[in-house]
Amino acid sequence: MKLLILDRDGVINQDSDAFVKSAEEWIPIPGSIDAIARLTNAGYAICVVSNQSGLGRGYFSQMDLDAMHQKLDELVAKAGGKILGIFVCPHRPEDECACRKPKPGLFDELMASLQLGTLEGVPAVGDSLRDLQAGLARGCQPILVRTGKGHKTEGQLAEFPGLSSTLVFDDLSMVADYLIQAGEHR
Repeated sequence: MKLLILDRDGVINQDSDAFVKSAEEWIPIPGSIDAIARLTNAGYAICVVSNQSGLGRGYFSQMDLDAMHQKLDELVAKAGGKILGIFVCPHRPEDECACRKPKPGLFDELMASLQLGTLEGVPAVGDSLRDLQAGLARGCQPILVRTGKGHKTEGQLAEFPGLSSTLVFDDLSMVADYLIQAGEHR
C-alpha cells in the first residue's frame, strides 16, 4: 500500500488562529480536494492526522468535528477520491498527552489501526514544525506546504538539523504533482 499522511488545518483546509469550529468555517484550500482525489486515483491511501485541541478547550463539540470531517469525506468522494482514516488528538497542550503532535502518538495509532509495522519513508505533509517532527519521529519523509503556517515554518527549518530532508512545495496540489510524477518513474 502506498500511504500518504496529511495534516488537516493549513494543508487541506484554511487554518484559523481562532480555530476552525464548524463545517461552515471548514473551507478547503483551492486545489486540495482535487489533489486528494488525484492521489487516491494514483494508488495512494490517504490518512489525516490532526491536533484538534479546540475540542478539549470546548470551542466546538465532537458533533461539530464529525460534521467537518463528513464535509471533507463528501467533498473528496465527489471529486473521486477517498480518505482512508482520520486520526485526531483532542487534547490541550497542557494535557501532556502522547498523541499531540510533535509527539508521534497519532502516527502510532495510525500504524496500529492499519496494522503496519513501520512508516519508514511514508510521505507526511504538514504546514508546521510539529507536523514534520511527529512524522520524522516515525521515519516518515517530511513534506512542508507553504499554505497555512508553512511560510513561517519554512524559515525555521534550518534551526532543526533533523528536518534537512524536508521537501517543500507551495501547496497540496504541487505535492500531488510531485508524488504522482515520481511514482510514474519508479
